[in-house]
Amino acid sequence: MSGLHHLLVWFNDPANWHGPDGIPQRVMEHLALWAKAMAIAVTIAVPGGLLLGRSRRSGVVTLNVANIGRAIPSFAVLVIGVIWFGLSDTPVLIALVLLAIPPMFTFTFTGMRQVDRGVVESARGMGMTEVRLLRSVQVPLSSRLILNGIRLSSSAVLATVPLAALIGSGALGRYVIDGFAVRDYAQVGAGVVLVVTLVILNELLFAVLIAWVTPGPSTGHRRLRMPRATSS
Repeated sequence: MSGLHHLLVWFNDPANWHGPDGIPQRVMEHLALWAKAMAIAVTIAVPGGLLLGRSRRSGVVTLNVANIGRAIPSFAVLVIGVIWFGLSDTPVLIALVLLAIPPMFTFTFTGMRQVDRGVVESARGMGMTEVRLLRSVQVPLSSRLILNGIRLSSSAVLATVPLAALIGSGALGRYVIDGFAVRDYAQVGAGVVLVVTLVILNELLFAVLIAWVTPGPSTGHRRLRMPRATSS
C-alpha cells in the first residue's frame, strides 16, 4: 500500500505534468518514436507481404529471412547502432523497425496465402486487373490478419521504446532510468504504468478496428461484394 500511495502522490504532483520532464512531453516523445518506427516498418513489411504473398512460390525461406529480426535482441541492435551512428534516435529507430517488421510481414504474407483461390480466379475470370484484384478482393479478405500483425508490432514497439533512455533519448523510459539513478521508485513505477497504459490502449483500439473490419453479427453480416468488371 505504501508503494501505491507514493505512486499516487507522484501522479498528483503538478510538477510532474509540466515542463520538459512532464508527463505530456514524455508521452509525446514516446509516441513520436513509435510513430516513426511504425511508419517505416509498415512501408516495408506490408507491401512486401502483399506482393510475396500473392506469389505461388514457397514462402518458407522468405518467412525465415523476415523473422531474423525476432532473433536479434533489441538491446544488441541498439548497442551496435550506437557504435555506428552515435548517440541519437537513429539506433533506436533501427532496433524498433527490426522488431516491428516480422509480425507485420508474417501476418500479411499468411493472410494473402489464405485467400480462397477460387475467389481470386473468379475475379480474374470477370476481367479484373491484378491491381484491382489486390485492392478490392485480396486485401479486404486478408485485412483481419494484416491488422493483427500491425497490432502485435505496435504493442511490441510501444513496450520497447523505453530502451531509448539508455542512450540519452527521451520518452517514458527516462522515468525508469532517472528514477533508478536517484532511487525514486515512485517515478520508476510511474514510467512503467504509463508504458503499460499505452500498450493497453493500443490493444483496445486495434480490437475495435479489427472487429469493425471483420464480418459478423455486430457488423450486420457484411459480405465482401465483388466489384463489377469494367472494360478499363
